[in-house]
Amino acid sequence: MRKRFTGIVISAAMLPSAGFSTAFAVESSVRPEPRPAVRALSAPVVEPTEIRVSNAEFARWIEGFRRRARAQGISDAVFARAFAGIQYDTDVIRRDRNQAEFTKAIWEYLDSAVSQTRINNGRAAMRQHARVLGEIEARYGVPASVVTAVWGLESAYGTFRGSNDIVESLATLAFDGRRGAFFEEQLIAALKILQNGDVAPRNMTGSWAGAMGHTQFIPTSYLDYAVDFRGDGRRDIWSDDPTDALASTAAYLARHGWVKGQPWGMEVRLPQGFDYGQTGDGVKKSVAQWTRLGVRDAAGRQVPNHGQASILIPGGARGAAFMTFKNFNVIERYNAADAYVIGVGHLSDRLMGGPAIQADWPRGDRALKLAERKELQQRLTRAGFSTGGVDGKIGPNTQKAVRAFQRSVGMVPDGYASLEVLRRLR
Repeated sequence: MRKRFTGIVISAAMLPSAGFSTAFAVESSVRPEPRPAVRALSAPVVEPTEIRVSNAEFARWIEGFRRRARAQGISDAVFARAFAGIQYDTDVIRRDRNQAEFTKAIWEYLDSAVSQTRINNGRAAMRQHARVLGEIEARYGVPASVVTAVWGLESAYGTFRGSNDIVESLATLAFDGRRGAFFEEQLIAALKILQNGDVAPRNMTGSWAGAMGHTQFIPTSYLDYAVDFRGDGRRDIWSDDPTDALASTAAYLARHGWVKGQPWGMEVRLPQGFDYGQTGDGVKKSVAQWTRLGVRDAAGRQVPNHGQASILIPGGARGAAFMTFKNFNVIERYNAADAYVIGVGHLSDRLMGGPAIQADWPRGDRALKLAERKELQQRLTRAGFSTGGVDGKIGPNTQKAVRAFQRSVGMVPDGYASLEVLRRLR
C-alpha cells in the first residue's frame, strides 16, 4: 500500500545535484520520494563515515564485473568505452551514506512545487513546446499539462538534469556493496543503453544516484518505457531537446493505465461530522456515494462523475481535502509519495489556469522528525495501538493506530501523525 506522509522526508540522495531531488528553491526539481523502482535508494540515516578505498580494490571489482557484464550480453568494446577513465567517486558514497534528514510539511512542499515561478516557467515551456506536446498528447492520451508538470517537478523544465557520469556513479555504488545488487542491475541496464547506441558514454549524465534526463528515468525504467518519438533511431532523453523525454513520460503513464479525460483528482469540501475513517486510498466509493455523504467540490458544487474515488487529507482534518481518481494512482507509479502526486496534479491544473488550493493548512504545525516518528510508533504500540513495527514511516498501519488512539482520547480521528498526538502519548 502507498506510504502516507505527515511530512516530506528528504535525504541527501534527493538533493538537486542528485536528481532524486527535493530542494525547495523554486528553480530546483522537487521529488520527495523515489518512484517505487528506486525505493532502495532511501537508506536508513547513518553517521558520516570515512571512506577509504584504493584504486586497486576498485579495479579488481571492475574486472570481476566485466565478466558478469559479458554474461549479460555486454560486449568488451562497449565495456571498455564505458569504463574508460572511470574512477571511484568518494563524493557519491559520501552523499549516499550521510543522508541527513530534512523534513517538510506538505504545504511547504507544495509552496515550492506549485510556486508562481514554477507555474510561470511551466506555461512558458508549454508555449515553447506546444506542437510536440500536442503530438504527444494525441498519441498517448496524457494531457500536455500533466507531462509538463512531471517535467517541472523532476528537473525544473530541464534546468536541473544532473551532471554526474552515470557509469561512474553506478559503478561506485555497486562496488560499495550496501545495495550492490540493485545498483549493479542499474549499471548493467546503463551498459545496455550504451550498447544500443542511444547515447555516448560520457554524455550519459544525470543524478549521482542514477536518474537521467529531463524527467529522471533510472536505467531499467528507461529500457522498459523510453521511446524514440523523433524517429531518429535513438531514445535521447539527455538532449537539450526534451521531445523524447517528454514522450517517454507520457508513454510511461499510458502504459500504467492513464484514463483519457479523467482528472487526477480535485480539492473538495467535507461536511461537518465527516467520518475520517473513510479517508485514504483503501476506501473507494462512487462519486454519487460521496455526494450523498455531503462531499462537494471546493466551490460547493456537486463533483462530476469520474468513476471510483477516494478522499485524501494529507494535512489532517485542518488541512485541504482531495477526491482522487484512478489517474492519481497512475501518477503514483512515477513516484509513490502523495505529496508528489498532488504536486504534479495541482501544478498541471494551475498550468491550465485552475485556481490555487482554497483550504487553509495547519501551518503552525511542523512535520515530525525521524526520531519522533519512531517514538510515536513505539508509544502507540506500548499503549495498545500496534503500528506493525517501528520504522519511522507513517503508513496505513500507523495511521490506523493514530486514529484509534485519537478516538480513545477524544481527538478528531483523522489519522494525522502530528506533534500534538506525540505529546498526548508522552
